[in-house]
Amino acid sequence: MTTVNAFAAPSATEPLVRTTIERREVGENDVSIAIRYSGICHSDIHLVRGDWGPVTYPQVVGHEIAGEVVAIGSAVTKFSVGERVGVGCMVNSCRECENCLAGMENYCLKGNTQTYGSVDRDGTITQGGYSSHVVVDQDFVLRIPEAIPYEAVAPLLCAGITTYSPLAHWNAGPGTKVAVVGMGGLGHLAVKIAAAKGAEVTVLSQTLSKQEDGLAFGAEHYYATSDPTTFKTLRNTFDLIINTVSSADLDFNAYLKLLRLDGTLVNVGAPPQPIPVSVFTLFGNRRSFAGSGIGSIAETQEMLDFCAEHGVAPAVEVITADQINDAYERVLGSDVRYRFVIDAATI
Repeated sequence: MTTVNAFAAPSATEPLVRTTIERREVGENDVSIAIRYSGICHSDIHLVRGDWGPVTYPQVVGHEIAGEVVAIGSAVTKFSVGERVGVGCMVNSCRECENCLAGMENYCLKGNTQTYGSVDRDGTITQGGYSSHVVVDQDFVLRIPEAIPYEAVAPLLCAGITTYSPLAHWNAGPGTKVAVVGMGGLGHLAVKIAAAKGAEVTVLSQTLSKQEDGLAFGAEHYYATSDPTTFKTLRNTFDLIINTVSSADLDFNAYLKLLRLDGTLVNVGAPPQPIPVSVFTLFGNRRSFAGSGIGSIAETQEMLDFCAEHGVAPAVEVITADQINDAYERVLGSDVRYRFVIDAATI
């Protein structure tokens, strides 16, 4: 085992603190990565604060990891020392179930091994990217294209793939009308990616405060959902709606009514409470309501290559490790445009 520096949550109610954790020695299929940047995701906050169930503390979170290969195992063929690489939301899966064999290990029927908060293959709890180093099986490591700025790439490994996957699956592109609900960390990337795919993009946000940004990111239309006329104006309009908001308080039936025939509303935000939906709303226009998680490793690499080709990168604010707790409060207050990234050198 190797001791590395990290920032961890001691409990659900205490601030994150500096600490050290143990990383396993590099196995024959492993890649050791010196972390350079680690993104802050709202999921990090949900987990450490116990919103999604019991947590084993202390817990290091962070599943948006960009770094440099510093050592490889004897059987590693995909990567070499010195390469820029990334790690997203998962670090293993059963590799035997129907979904894994189909290349969809993100939907492993036995549950994939999450980058943090999961039981690892050695029985320990996985610890994430708010640390100086991580050791990951080569099959769950991604190659970072040089065209994507190093300090900006980390959020693509969660927020990027979380929005890219449904846009790809539901065929967003020329001739389709896509709405993005929410203009935060996920939403701004959904806008950029959908626009890069050639879709006609509309932002649905509570207010018009980020309208200038949304249009600059590629949206053609921007509406305030606080304006009651919005839902009347846009009824039966969209082929696809990507909801990035992690709240059960939205009027989901009102959003569903914005879908045209055979349209789909996809939830990528993850509210901890159940969501109320009327089946009668779905009957109209043969609408669908779906959920989508992260993508597979292959799809995540596809996303990175797509973003490199089309000049897509998140808008980020780079912070030091000592600013993590303040950043959490700012995320909860929607005071970030649009994603915090930790300079891991400060850990």
